[in-house]
Amino acid sequence: MNESEKRMHRVCFTGHRPEKLSRPEIAIKTDLEVQIRQAVADGRNVFITGMARGVDIWSAQIVLKLRNDGMTIRLICACPYDGFEAGWSQSWQREYKRILKSADLVKYICAGYCRSCFQIRNKWMVNHSSMVIAVFSNDTKGGTKNTIDYAHMTGVPVTCIQG
Repeated sequence: MNESEKRMHRVCFTGHRPEKLSRPEIAIKTDLEVQIRQAVADGRNVFITGMARGVDIWSAQIVLKLRNDGMTIRLICACPYDGFEAGWSQSWQREYKRILKSADLVKYICAGYCRSCFQIRNKWMVNHSSMVIAVFSNDTKGGTKNTIDYAHMTGVPVTCIQG
């Protein structure tokens, strides 16, 4: 299968950090699971997460849960750089490392931190996906907005969940 054929089966996630969301975590996770199940029903079976706190981690948790429940799906962790999680709380770091160990593929997009590493990671995810699932609070700026705009600009459909 060539890269463009693989892309047709892939979905990536974008969304805000927990402190920027107005809806409860459980409600967002419920909506994410509905959209992930719909993507699988539509023939998509590989999910790419950028591994940031909040939506990215929650999406990865759901994909791994569904995979463990028997769905034939895979998880790619597209980390901006190795050590990205170093400044997080112990609990977030623990969950980040657990997900990396369970992922089907871990890809570090940049060799190390640089100002544009998050945007480079976000573009990489969109460029390797046929759909974006976004949790968005209608912010006019930031990484989630930039990722949604980039997806629209490149013709990749975006499904939005209210954040």
